[in-house]
Amino acid sequence: MIAALVRYLDSVKARDPAPRSRWEVLLYPGVWALFWHKVAHRLFNARLFFLARFVNHMSRFFTAIDIHPGATIGRNLFIDHGFTVIGETAVIGDDVTIYQCVTLGGTNPTNGKAGKRHPTLEDNVIVGSGAQILGPVTVGRRARIGASAVVTEDVPEGATMIGLKARSTLVAAETWAKEFMPYGTPCKEPCEPVGNQRVEEIEAEVARLREQVEALLAEREAEKPASQPACKGV
Repeated sequence: MIAALVRYLDSVKARDPAPRSRWEVLLYPGVWALFWHKVAHRLFNARLFFLARFVNHMSRFFTAIDIHPGATIGRNLFIDHGFTVIGETAVIGDDVTIYQCVTLGGTNPTNGKAGKRHPTLEDNVIVGSGAQILGPVTVGRRARIGASAVVTEDVPEGATMIGLKARSTLVAAETWAKEFMPYGTPCKEPCEPVGNQRVEEIEAEVARLREQVEALLAEREAEKPASQPACKGV
């Protein structure tokens, strides 16, 4: 048990440069929320629903993270900061990272799979802050959900999703982002090759307009009459 705890704390440190030691990680609200969820989940599976809910509510009060006792969570889930909601039928794989203010929410069960209202996140998924993943959708392995994205459809393995409604950047994560990506959102390079091409087109258009303005100014200066000499006094 101690060895498993040490591995978990090390997995958090590998994804977050802020803590200087494992002791700091032990103070994280996401770590405590996960601990109390394990207790609540066992009570839920034992059909002790009221006790499971009581543990859930106490955990939410102290951590600002609401994980329904029925949610299924794999190894090494890292919830960075609070105000996250995970629904009853959500399924989370191994080594998943979720940032603050994320919702794994449900939809009308008649519109989805029977008995399944919440998302499934496969292994190594990263969900950026403020993202909303709604309904019984599946987010494939190593997919990235960008900050504030709203996902309502299945996400292919390795895709990076951005926007409202979320769309793929068309660049698979395996192609160019093999390492861990904080917040699931690339910051150093543009997400979409098409976007970079558009920027170049705009810069070329600005250069042409600048040349035209300079030519018009030069023509206007050339049309000005020569200045008259000043009158001399008698």
